[in-house]
This record gives sequence, C-alpha cells and structure tokens, in this order.
Amino acid sequence: MAMDAETIKDLICEGIPDAKVTIRDLAGDGNHYAAEVISESFRGKSRVQQHQMVYAALKGNMGDALHALALQTGVPEKV
Repeated sequence: MAMDAETIKDLICEGIPDAKVTIRDLAGDGNHYAAEVISESFRGKSRVQQHQMVYAALKGNMGDALHALALQTGVPEKV
C-alpha cells in the first residue's frame, strides 16, 4: 500500500521534531515523492548523515510502503 504525503511528513516531523518539511508528489501516483527537510539538527553533519536521519525517521517504510523519495536536506539559513 502506498504512503500519502501527510504520513511521510508526520513521520519525519516525529523523528526530527525541529524539521521544516515540504513534500511533493512527483508523479501523481502516491509512490514517487520529493521531500525537502530543513533542520538545525543537521548542522555539522554530512549530507549522508542527514539523509540517514530522515530514513531513520521513516521507520523502515523506505522501499516498502514508500517506493521513491527524492530527498534534499539542509540547515536553516542564519539571519
């Protein structure tokens, strides 16, 4: 069963509480999404470590209920 955008966002926000998350359905099929995740907790971490944190927040759904996720991560800009 496919995962909807709101569930993806909820899981990421639960796992990374300070995250600002934007989800887009890329194909309109509920299987291919793009996510932008911005979090202060990513500061000082490599891109790989940031992505690992997001995948951990998805609780094993990546590749199963969630078929494809184009992921962009980053830290908030200093003002």
